[in-house]
Amino acid sequence: MGIHQAKVTSAAIEQPRQYLTFSLNGEMYAVSTTCVREIIEYGPITNMPMLPPSIRGVINLRGAAVPVFDLGVRFAGVPTEANRRSCIVMLELAIDGQRQVFGIIVDAVNEVLEIAKNDIEPAPRFGTNIRTDFMTGMAKRAQGFVILLNIEQVLDTADFDHLAAQGLNRTL
Repeated sequence: MGIHQAKVTSAAIEQPRQYLTFSLNGEMYAVSTTCVREIIEYGPITNMPMLPPSIRGVINLRGAAVPVFDLGVRFAGVPTEANRRSCIVMLELAIDGQRQVFGIIVDAVNEVLEIAKNDIEPAPRFGTNIRTDFMTGMAKRAQGFVILLNIEQVLDTADFDHLAAQGLNRTL
């Protein structure tokens, strides 16, 4: 019976995880669906004074001011240009013990993929346009690689400190 339990536990650990894939500046990225709250149409973003460049501004989401990050600035120092397929992926994370809701601008949302742990390769030390500490790994797909983001690492805690100073660190 002990051996059977070990197999069940091992199988449970190896279940594929789901990732939301999106494109940004010609690259394919993914975040775990466990932190995705919703996807909304790209719309007006209100610029706020004294925010870091990687925070584009805020949107009105059901009466609450929600910060929107621009990963194009974070990864390459270049603001993301909106197109007809652009949208904002709303994410929710625990930051300093508080649930935080925020958006990220993406060129297009693609699909939800199930990726098994053994299909994920470690983040390469070279050959990507983003820092390796921003990645949890890379998953090989027929069309190339999908960069799996460590979204907690991508978003700087200093950014959330700026948001708190502006009173924009509320949860929804």
